[in-house]
Amino acid sequence: MNHDTLSFEEGYNILKKNAELLESQQEPDIDNLMRIVEESMTAYKACKARVEAVQTALNETFKE
Repeated sequence: MNHDTLSFEEGYNILKKNAELLESQQEPDIDNLMRIVEESMTAYKACKARVEAVQTALNETFKE
């Protein structure tokens, strides 16, 4: 999964789903933990890139 192909909403939904999954577990799912962390990092990077792009666009628009 490439973070460049995820929309902000998709990335946010992955982060929310994984956070809820981790919070609901009585014991950590060690077998799937690395997959969850990697998926979450990809989603986080996608969201961060989208937010930075919007910030840059706003800064360019209102820099005068």
